Amino acid sequence: MVFAVLAAVLAVRGDPAAGHLEVVVAARDLPPGQRLTDADVIQAARPVDMLPAGAIRDSAAVLGSTLGTAVRAGEILTDLRVVGPRLASAAAGTPEARIVAIRPADPAVAEVLRPGDRVDVIAAAEDDQPRAGPPPRPLATDAAVVLVTGGEGGRGRERMVLLALDAARAPAVAAASLRTAMALIVR
Repeated sequence: MVFAVLAAVLAVRGDPAAGHLEVVVAARDLPPGQRLTDADVIQAARPVDMLPAGAIRDSAAVLGSTLGTAVRAGEILTDLRVVGPRLASAAAGTPEARIVAIRPADPAVAEVLRPGDRVDVIAAAEDDQPRAGPPPRPLATDAAVVLVTGGEGGRGRERMVLLALDAARAPAVAAASLRTAMALIVR
């Protein structure tokens, strides 16, 4: 009799694993700019109806990728959390967006920038002499900040700013960044 009642309860309850999928979650709190390793991510079962769009299902797909934002332990990783084509498209608002790394002319600007900020990009003058003629024209307007790299508080590595730009402007900004530092105007 006991076994019959237990069987009936299990039949009504169903399979507890049904309706769950294995997804990639953060193994611990992770800072923006973190290059993901095996120690940073784990696979975990989550209810299908609770999964965000773009949830990553295979940890191998993110190993070596760079986080675009901070992530809490246990948080599900999505395609928009890592630097890549989907993040560029979402940040720039165009499917053909690109991510370009620039070196700001004024490193202090990088200290106040956060992912999601919008900036205009201008090629900085190569010297401190004022130039006659029209004012400089932006190389890009309304670019989205994707990531700011560098040491904590400006220490360590030189700070770089990763910007999401439309495909038409990205090559000009990338080429100019090889010759000179870029001035950023925060919107």
